[in-house]
Amino acid sequence: MGTVGAGFSMSLDGFIAGPDDDTSRVFAWMFQGTQAVKATIGKEELDLKLTETGAEQREAMAHGIGAILSGRGMFDAASAWGGRHPLDVPIVVVTHHPPQEWVGKEPFTFVTDGIEKAVAEAQKIAGDKTIGVGGADVARQCLKLGLLDEIGIDLVPVLLGEGVRLFEYLGIEPIELDITDVTADVGVTHLRYRVVK
Repeated sequence: MGTVGAGFSMSLDGFIAGPDDDTSRVFAWMFQGTQAVKATIGKEELDLKLTETGAEQREAMAHGIGAILSGRGMFDAASAWGGRHPLDVPIVVVTHHPPQEWVGKEPFTFVTDGIEKAVAEAQKIAGDKTIGVGGADVARQCLKLGLLDEIGIDLVPVLLGEGVRLFEYLGIEPIELDITDVTADVGVTHLRYRVVK
């Protein structure tokens, strides 16, 4: 079975989005390199400009992920990725109320009986590949339940002051992390951690 990992671009003061869910500042590093990389979100094509390091990390991540685990909030904010996630993998959405217009449509699986069942379903789909956890709330739930194995933070040198915090309201004992990688890049520092269990 593969690992369960969460990855986020984050400001130095801990925000993964600014006011009104604006992510332009935390994702600005994806447009500061010289390597053109296409990313598809539904029917929309984005032209990223990554550095060589950023492109290598994105490629490794893309090949290692077998499924995405998302919360309903992220699903809605991304407008269901237009029906196709940029990584083109199956998506398991944990929700209390599945959106009927997407039920039964590829690549989505909706789980209504909790985060643990959603992780189990994503593991079944992903097999030996990694499950990419998307959405701050789902990542926090996985961390609190001991289901998260890895955390990746793309730390951006900006202080947003307000917005959506990644690690707010954890309400748990301290969690130890092992540093597995630190890579400086243009406009970002890539940090990778293993959750000590």
